[in-house]
Amino acid sequence: MLKSPNIASKTRLWVFYIFVFFVHILIIVRFFKIQILDNEKYTKRANSNYVRALSLPAPRGLILDRNGEIIVDNYPTYVLFAIGAEIIDKSKNYAIISKATGIDTFSLIKNYKNNYRSQFIPTKIAKDLTIEQLSMLEEEKNKLSGIIYKQFPERIYHPKVKATHVLGYLKEVNQEMIDNYKIAKYSYGDLVGWAGIEKQYESSLRGEKGVTYYQVDAFGREAGTVDTYDDLISEPGNNINTTIDLEMQLLIEELYKDKKGAAIISKPKTGEVLAYLSSPDYDPDLFTGLVSSKDWQNVVSDPDRPLLNRVSNGLYPPGSIYKMVVAIELLEKKLVDKEWTAHCKGEYEFYDRVHKCWDENGHGVVNVEAAIAQSCDVYFYEAIQKVRLDNLEKRSMDFYHGVPTDIDLPSEMKGKVPNRKYMNKLYGRYGWSTGAMLNISIGQGEVLVTPIQMAAYTNILATRGIPKNLYLVNPKINENVKPLSVSSKTWDIIHDSMKEVVNGKKGTGKLSNPNISGVLVSGKTGTAENPHGETHAWYIGFADYHNKDMISVVILVENGGGGGSIASPIARKIFKKYNERVNVNLARSQ
Repeated sequence: MLKSPNIASKTRLWVFYIFVFFVHILIIVRFFKIQILDNEKYTKRANSNYVRALSLPAPRGLILDRNGEIIVDNYPTYVLFAIGAEIIDKSKNYAIISKATGIDTFSLIKNYKNNYRSQFIPTKIAKDLTIEQLSMLEEEKNKLSGIIYKQFPERIYHPKVKATHVLGYLKEVNQEMIDNYKIAKYSYGDLVGWAGIEKQYESSLRGEKGVTYYQVDAFGREAGTVDTYDDLISEPGNNINTTIDLEMQLLIEELYKDKKGAAIISKPKTGEVLAYLSSPDYDPDLFTGLVSSKDWQNVVSDPDRPLLNRVSNGLYPPGSIYKMVVAIELLEKKLVDKEWTAHCKGEYEFYDRVHKCWDENGHGVVNVEAAIAQSCDVYFYEAIQKVRLDNLEKRSMDFYHGVPTDIDLPSEMKGKVPNRKYMNKLYGRYGWSTGAMLNISIGQGEVLVTPIQMAAYTNILATRGIPKNLYLVNPKINENVKPLSVSSKTWDIIHDSMKEVVNGKKGTGKLSNPNISGVLVSGKTGTAENPHGETHAWYIGFADYHNKDMISVVILVENGGGGGSIASPIARKIFKKYNERVNVNLARSQ
C-alpha cells in the first residue's frame, strides 16, 4: 500500500530536524572544547601573533689565570636588531637611527646585508650602543618599525694582555656552520668558541640560553610584558682557571712587542704552561660580527700573518737545538763516547761539497760536551755518518719531534722528522745519500718542528727523561707514558753540556745567564736557516731555583738572526723575572 504524499513529507521533515539538531550539538561541543577545555592552548596560539620571543644568551664563564685574576670577562652591551618582516620603511628607519646614534646609514645598510639570515630572524645592525644613543632612540621609538635593542653579555679581554692565540675567540653561528659542523643547541647569531681555550672548553664556558617574552604592536614595537608566558632565565657558563701566570704573560708580550715569533714558559715537572705567546697578535673582536670588511682584509692580507698560531701551528727548522737528540742517539747506541773527538777547522769536506761550521775559524778538537756547548757543526757532520736515519727518527719522536704534544688546544701541527721511506719518496731511492744526513744532524734539511713541541722536548731534557703532558687547564692523564730509556751516564753528559752552553767561557748561550745565586740555568741556542729570508733565532733552556722550583723557556724569534745574541737575552729576562716571583712567594709563605 502506498504512503500518502503528506506522510512522506512529514518523515523527511523529521529527519531533517534531527540532522540539524545533531549538527548543533556537535557545534556546541566543539565550541565548548575550544572556549573552555582548550582555552589556554588557543589563547597562546592567538597571542603568538603579537607576542615576541627573544633568545637571551647566557653569560660565558670567565677565564682566569692561575692566581684567580680575570683574563677574559663579560660586560653588558646593547645591540640593535632589525626584523625584516616588520619593517615598513627601511630608509626612514636608517635615517632615524643614524641621526640618533651617529652611525652612518651606509654602515647600517651594510651590517644588515652582511648579517641577514631571514625576514623573521633579528638581524644585528649595530652593537656597543651607549646610554646616550639609546636615549635618543627611545625618543624616536614611535617612528621606527621592526627595530629592537637588547642588552647582551659581550666578551671583554684583559686591557693589557693579548694572548689571543691561546685564549681564542668567538664566532657568530651561520648556516654553513650548522650544516657542516653539526653544531647542536645553537641558533643563527649565537656566539661559539672558535679557537684556543674558548673552543677547547666551549661546552663548559657556554652556559644555557634563556628566553624572554614581550608584547609588540602592529609595527613590531615593544608594547608591554606578557603574563601568559614564563621567561626562561639563562644559566651562566662555568669559570675556567688556567695555568697562565699573568705577570709572566705580560712580560713576554712586552719582550715581543716589536718581534715576530713564539715563546712558551712552562713547568717541566708538571706540564703547566705559565705563558704562551704567538706574535704578532690580532684583535679578537674581528670575529664577533659588525667588523668592517676593510679591517678584516687588512688582517687576512697582512704579510706578518697575525692569524697564524706560531706556537702550535708554525713549522720551523730547529737548527742546533736538535743536537741533543743526535747526541743521545750517538751515546745510547755507543756510536761515540765522551772521549770520541772531531777536529773542527771551520768546515767539513764531504765528497765534492764543503759544509761550513758557524765559526769559520773552527773549534779545534772537540768532544760531545764541547760540541754541544760551542754548537760545533763539524763534530755532528762527522758523527752523524754513524747513525741510521730510521733509528734517529724513532729517537726524535721520543722527544716530541714529529709528534703532537696533545696540549689542550683545538689544533696542532705534528711537524716532520724524515726516515728512509720519506727521503726515497721525496728524492727517489738513489736521489739522496749520506750527505743529506749532514744537514739533518744540525736540525736543518727535512726536519720541521713547532715551538710547543720544543717546549715538551725541553721539559724532557730538564727532567732527565720524564714526559709530562703540557696543559693550560686540565692535565691529560696518560698512565702508559713511561720515563725514556736513556742511561744516567748519557743524561749526565747532556746536562753538563747544556750547563756549559750558559755558564762556560765558550758557551753560545752565555747571554741567557741571569747571574743569580742559587739559580742554575742550562740551555741551548740555535740559528736555523730560513729559505725565505733571515735566519730564525732559537733558545731552549731550563732554570732550577734553589732546588725548589723549575721552569723551562722556549724562545723563537723569526728572522731574528743568531740564537746566542738575539734569543738568549730574552730568556735571561724571563729567568730574572721568575726569580722575583719565587722570592715573593717565599716571603708570603714565611
